[in-house]
Amino acid sequence: MKTFFKLLGFCFLLIVIESCSYSKSNQQVLVSSDCGVSWTQINAGESVPKGGLNYCYMKVVIPNFPMQGDMDFVANLAEKVRVKTLIDYDYSITGAIQFIKQAKFLGKANKDADDNAALDPSAFEGAENIVIDKRIKDVAKALFINEDIIEMDQQDLENKLLQESNKVLEPLGVHLNFITLTFDPDEQTRQAIDVSTAMKIYKSKGLEDLGKQVISARAGATKVSVENKVLPASPPAE
Repeated sequence: MKTFFKLLGFCFLLIVIESCSYSKSNQQVLVSSDCGVSWTQINAGESVPKGGLNYCYMKVVIPNFPMQGDMDFVANLAEKVRVKTLIDYDYSITGAIQFIKQAKFLGKANKDADDNAALDPSAFEGAENIVIDKRIKDVAKALFINEDIIEMDQQDLENKLLQESNKVLEPLGVHLNFITLTFDPDEQTRQAIDVSTAMKIYKSKGLEDLGKQVISARAGATKVSVENKVLPASPPAE
């Protein structure tokens, strides 16, 4: 009989321990009892219910703090200029339920609400690719196609990209806090930018003809330097 009561006490202790999972302030805990068809969000400080014998019970922990992401792709600017584009962004998941409906594969994690690994940002890289990166890329392509790489105001373009991307992402439960945009043109495009910028300076000083001569001379010097490059001596014949 004593053994029975000890066992009963042990089982009661397990039940108490099992029921002591609470949603933290840095978490957004979602639970589903119908295999992810519908979700309920558990507020911070509230107990997270257990699934028991319900094989369709699912639990997902989503970070409630800003995270960072990045992406790169080749964009087309005005005049058919192609340039490698790098975008770094900081985002917050503001609507966990809307977000999980887009990144359904996160429901497979079933992380415990007390498990710090559940908040590992690396677990959300796939979600970033599916939910965030694709939308930013689509918005960027539409914005960049009319942007002159020489005349554009990069800060203004970043602000436009941030605003337009948030219009698309916020209904999906995501808010971009900021975006950093970097263009990495190839050597030929970079030289064209330098020439155009230099000509504007010469023209503003009334030295347009001199500018043409200097730029032409520099281009010729580069060509001569390449053509007169000393080649390594041939090895002696055997």
